[in-house]
Amino acid sequence: MARHCELTGKKANNAFSISHSHRRTKRLQHANLQWKRIWWEEGKRWVKLRLSTKAIKTLEKKGLASMAKEAGINLNQY
Repeated sequence: MARHCELTGKKANNAFSISHSHRRTKRLQHANLQWKRIWWEEGKRWVKLRLSTKAIKTLEKKGLASMAKEAGINLNQY
């Protein structure tokens, strides 16, 4: 499974690690992803998604059905 948020598409960011001598080496800044089990009211069941913490906060405000519709995902597959 890829490391990205299933609702927002948030994924790793390319960045540099900078040492004390200011040498730069490439590294990844991963998104803060969590497995979350959410009640899907229309389907009358639990849905388990891998979400970023930002998406979890937005989910509480907007709701699962509207966010899934915006992302274009079918919750029946989860």
